[in-house]
Parts: sequence; C-alpha cells; structure tokens
Amino acid sequence: MINKADQDIIKRTKDFVKKSLTDAEGGHDWYHTMRVYNNALLISKTEKVNLFVVQLAALLHDIADSKFYDGDDTVGPKIARDFLFKHNVDSSIIEHVVKIIENLSFNKSLDNENLFVSKELEVVQDADRLDAIGAIGIARAFNYGGFKNRPLYHPEIPPNLNMSTSEYKTSTAPTINHFYEKLLLLKDQMNTPSGKHLAEGRHAFMETYLKKFYDEWNGLM
Repeated sequence: MINKADQDIIKRTKDFVKKSLTDAEGGHDWYHTMRVYNNALLISKTEKVNLFVVQLAALLHDIADSKFYDGDDTVGPKIARDFLFKHNVDSSIIEHVVKIIENLSFNKSLDNENLFVSKELEVVQDADRLDAIGAIGIARAFNYGGFKNRPLYHPEIPPNLNMSTSEYKTSTAPTINHFYEKLLLLKDQMNTPSGKHLAEGRHAFMETYLKKFYDEWNGLM
C-alpha cells in the first residue's frame, strides 16, 4: 500500500510531468506516460515490487527522452533526480528510480549495456515496451517517422538487424524498418509473465498489419 505522503508525491509528480510534456512529440507525450503508468500498475499486480518506485519511474521515464536531446542519455535522469530530491524523497528511492530511467531504453540492450537489474525495472520496462507495440505502437512509429520526415518505406533500404547503440540513435531509416529493428523483437524481450502474455496479441496485430501493408504497397489488395 502507498501511504498518504507517497500519494502526495505521486500527485505532484503527475502534475510536474504533465506540465513538462505539454509540447512533446505525440508518441512521447503525457498520454504515453500515462499509458505506461497504467501498464505498470497492471503488471505490478502479479509481481512483488516496491509500488512507489514503479510509479515514480513510470511517470518520470520519458521526462527527457534522449532522442529529443541530441542523444544525451543524462538529461532525463538528472531532471528526475533533481525533482525527487526537491520533494525530499528518500535517497535510496531516488537512486533506484534514476537507475531504472538510465537502463530502461531498448538501445541499452544493443550493446549489452544493462548493468542494473531489479524487479521494478523489469515491470516498468515491460510497461514501456507494451506501448511500443500493437495498434498504439504502430501509430507511435508513424507519428515519430512523420515528425522526423522519414519515408514510410523504401524497398531498396533493408532493415539493419545488427545495429549498435550509436547506429540506433542516429538511424534515419524508413519507418517500416523500425518494425524489424525493434518492434517485432520486443515480444521475446519481455521480462514478466504478465508482460509476455500482453505482448502476444499486440505482436500478432503488427504481423497482420505488415502483411496488409505489403499487399497494398504491391497492389495486391
């Protein structure tokens, strides 16, 4: 159970994040944060975790996504740390939340950079990855592709299936490539039983979508 003081911190965190993400790109905005937050609460029902840590990490995980800060991974953790310190959150909680934010991103797995492990990280990571796949994930992918003025698809530009972290961060590939370079890989990278179960249907929907996309691209339907 979350005590009254922690509930107040959660409310203040929600207010802070909502205000901070007012002008954010549509796939990484306040609504994305709340979907991840709700996913995390759902998954936490079947996991033994510190719910306060999970809530704070889910709310603050995209406070400053590195892709909007020239690839700088340090901005988000610093903002989160400063905010939580200002609100007198226990130092051990702050460190745990910051570690989750630092190790959450998919690109950390490309060079085996994940050096921090916790059940709370697993829950928030699954919650975030669920929002990257399925119907919402498809919408987010094309929204970001449009934001970066990327082509939908280019038959002569194959997906790069062996990207390093730096290549991933600087990629300008067509949006369809992103399905093979990340989205279709996430189902098998889920951490928790609940996350794995929820990912199955969303993954299948993306496979159905891609088949339809290619059929229409090739004038077959």
